[in-house]
Amino acid sequence: MVEEGKNNADKQPDINEGNGSRSEDITTIEIAATISVRELADMLEVSAIDIIKQLMRNGIMANINQVIDYEVAAAIAAEFGYEAHPQPLTARRHPSVISEIKKQQLLSEESINLKPRPAVVTIMGHVDHGKTRLLDAIRQANVMDTETGGITQHIGAYQVEIDGKKITFLDTPGHEAFTAMRARGAQVTDITVLVVAADDGVMPQTKEAIDHARAAGVPIVVAINKIDKPDANPERAKQQLADAGLVVEEWGGDIVCVLTSAKSKTGISDLLENILLVAELENLRADPSQPAKGVVIEARMDKTKGPLATVLVHDGTLRLGDMVVTGSTWGRIKAMFNDTGKRIRKAKPSSPAVILGLHSIPQVGDAMTAVAGERQAKALVRDNQEQSQRESKVVSLTNLFDQISTGDVKELDIILKVDVQGSVEPIRASLEKLATDEVQVKTIHSGSGNVTESDVMLAVASKGLVLAFNTKIEAGAQKLAEAEGIDIRSYKVIYDLVGDIEKALKGMLTPEFVDVVEGRAEVRVVFQGAKHSKIAGVYVNEGKVSRGASVRVRRNDQVVLESSVISLRRFKDDVREVAAGYECGVGIKDYNDIRVSDVLEFFRKEKAG
Repeated sequence: MVEEGKNNADKQPDINEGNGSRSEDITTIEIAATISVRELADMLEVSAIDIIKQLMRNGIMANINQVIDYEVAAAIAAEFGYEAHPQPLTARRHPSVISEIKKQQLLSEESINLKPRPAVVTIMGHVDHGKTRLLDAIRQANVMDTETGGITQHIGAYQVEIDGKKITFLDTPGHEAFTAMRARGAQVTDITVLVVAADDGVMPQTKEAIDHARAAGVPIVVAINKIDKPDANPERAKQQLADAGLVVEEWGGDIVCVLTSAKSKTGISDLLENILLVAELENLRADPSQPAKGVVIEARMDKTKGPLATVLVHDGTLRLGDMVVTGSTWGRIKAMFNDTGKRIRKAKPSSPAVILGLHSIPQVGDAMTAVAGERQAKALVRDNQEQSQRESKVVSLTNLFDQISTGDVKELDIILKVDVQGSVEPIRASLEKLATDEVQVKTIHSGSGNVTESDVMLAVASKGLVLAFNTKIEAGAQKLAEAEGIDIRSYKVIYDLVGDIEKALKGMLTPEFVDVVEGRAEVRVVFQGAKHSKIAGVYVNEGKVSRGASVRVRRNDQVVLESSVISLRRFKDDVREVAAGYECGVGIKDYNDIRVSDVLEFFRKEKAG
């Protein structure tokens, strides 16, 4: 940020020259009635530190998240050569990336009945850094006296209250669940709390969580946890966070950082107060008088009650008796419960509620909408199904140029996995140089190690693709990519990797044939066949096996052979195919080294994209 301020020296006075002087070229800007220091710095294209220094010269002490009024902001803008005017009430600033819940707010701001709503918060971080314990500490510290026995039922979300203001916490296992919801179209989080253990510091999953939160475009609050441990080193953790791109406020950055101990309950109140401060800056609002809109965050079948869905209302008010649509199902709400298991008659914006009355179990991430009646419900279900089919097309290198040409893709999001960390920057730099006027190339996550399911899920959520350089693809990740249609490309030469992306952007990439896995089977016994051949007695775990299909033999997760199925038998009969759940004998062309516990992967070649 300091460099950014220096780069703009030609359009602003030197801040060390007292009050400065106006530039010859006056630029006109519009400023809202209130604006944070950070927002003003972004608007003036200067460092936030420069803004803070100028405020100090005017007798105002403020941090980067402090909100100042129009008169003060206009005076500061004048010092940097800008002429300020009040922003019209109809003008709205749209961040380049905003959450779906925030988009809903912006779309509904023509309403005259907007009211502040609680922030929706997700806690993420590395495993064992104290996410669950921190959530428990927050929950226990805010359980009302009347709620004897604490929380009576787990519904995936709960609300706490501090100084008369509420905060809604999503109780998710981590960034995988967070991103899985985004992948299904539900970006419900307003703020992410990143938990970092003071003794461990920034770990691989911490970096993943940072990238997942950035991809979602939500503000991050850091909780450095476990500060009471003997080997705790919060300063080292802050340095590692800075290295990962998160510079805390006390180091001149814009990231709110709180020291906590979930074990001793230290810093919990401070954390909640800072969440409220960030929420205030986000200016979260909704119209409680409108029909309810929200999202499904949990769903299950209850043996006695039938389909149950936990929904988070983000606009309007959900009421008992409302007709609602969630994805491809609908129904009238017969009963509704809050996060303590108490029956309720309505749920306001940012409130979680369990609803009973849907005809079937919805999918987590499905949008929920209250409608006037059954006819509207059925029509909306049809619209949802059609929209789901339209949006199901993911980006691949083969179809990239076509999607750019039709305007469907303006940014190519890449998840990059490499063998060693030193390879990341050269590849990232080479890829981002390929950006054109039509499309930006952005590496939203990078790291060393195998391609994991988390990488694939992030690609699903961001409609991106995965590039693997000199590294392996985990079996679970491969399966998920096949199911979701995600393009994973493996390379051993940087020139080939960059070259393929460049060709794809220009529509010159030769169509690639990819392997589509049709089934998998485990070898449980090996028989002697005719003419010294070996027959694998297998159990088909998933999909199917067909005579003539291509087959890949995996041993200890390593591919030892690719060939084809030359014989397929059930008992003594030759058969054309065998489905999952059955045993059969498989003969593999030109291969006699088959062993018990080998995994056979049956596949076909298909044109990519």
